[in-house]
Amino acid sequence: MGPHPAVAAIRLAVRRALHDVLTDLTDRPAPPPAAPRVGRPSRTVAIHGVPGGPAPHDPLPDTAPLVLVACSGGADSMALASALAFEAPKLGIRAGGITVDHGLQDGSDLRAAEVVARMTALCLDPVESVAVRVGRDGGPEAAARDARYAALDEAAHRLGAVAVLLGHTRDDQAETVLLGLARGSGIRSLSGMAEVSGGPGTPGARGRRHRYRRPFLQVDRQTARKACMVQSLAVWDDPHNTDPAYTRSRLRHEGLPALEKALGKGVVEALARTAQLSRDDADALDAWAAEAEHGVRDEDGRLECAKLYVLPPAVRRRVLRRAVVAAGSPAGSLFARHIEEVDRLITGWRGQGAINLPGRVEAQRQGGRLVIRQG
Repeated sequence: MGPHPAVAAIRLAVRRALHDVLTDLTDRPAPPPAAPRVGRPSRTVAIHGVPGGPAPHDPLPDTAPLVLVACSGGADSMALASALAFEAPKLGIRAGGITVDHGLQDGSDLRAAEVVARMTALCLDPVESVAVRVGRDGGPEAAARDARYAALDEAAHRLGAVAVLLGHTRDDQAETVLLGLARGSGIRSLSGMAEVSGGPGTPGARGRRHRYRRPFLQVDRQTARKACMVQSLAVWDDPHNTDPAYTRSRLRHEGLPALEKALGKGVVEALARTAQLSRDDADALDAWAAEAEHGVRDEDGRLECAKLYVLPPAVRRRVLRRAVVAAGSPAGSLFARHIEEVDRLITGWRGQGAINLPGRVEAQRQGGRLVIRQG
């Protein structure tokens, strides 16, 4: 008798992601090896009391590729951890886990220790808890996210991991699309979260390491929770996820249910489908802009306003954004309104002065050329 349908669904999603990781490994050099794990033999214990849990495997050598799961202890990430523990050894992949203690709630260190114990019981190795200090830039949700990814980046680099799996589900994707729509941020924001994204560096850069993978973007939240229940996996429900002080929490518990009541079931699936279609369009436009940029520069590499003017607006604004980021403006601080102001130097030239941009970058029109530099 096979596993429960929910368990089968999460395992299939992870198996596909791991196959993609192995394919990616054949196309690029291996990462630098991690430091030797002195006194830490590979774990071969089975999960006790977990139906369908991974059976003991022969220890894998430290030279085998390592994939980590980012696990908060919630249902989504615990389901992901269990599927990784089951599938990775069969493909010759070492499976480990990282939990990040944000320190935002009383007893967070104890909960992080519990998550470490649960991942260890799943036969994941290495397993670590990393404590971070959350700043204030961008609001509490953005600051926590930045601190979390910084910790995951550091751990993945230090341990020599080839990928980090994240437990975002189709429901998370739908919420992200709605948040982007509310901000009016354009098609890239509507594309939501990428199934595969890189580590530190410029998004979309060719040849970069594709460190983060989200196997569950086609899996709904209820399936992940059901998989935990039938495997008797303990999960922790973060009270922040139901706190109306947080925008995403209000959207999850008030906004999306209201949309489904008004429009009928299937809103989440439709939003996730919109994300994929938007991502395909945005990727195509980005590629067009990268190619068009070479044709709008003069022999000295300066942007020519006349040539920029005849480009389609969506392509022209991408060219401008690329140029502003290349000049030193932080991509995360650069919003649509900034690019619109620069664009008016091309399409609505009335002799206006320089445009000040994040990162002490300024853009101005001089002699039919667009000059973008750090001041």
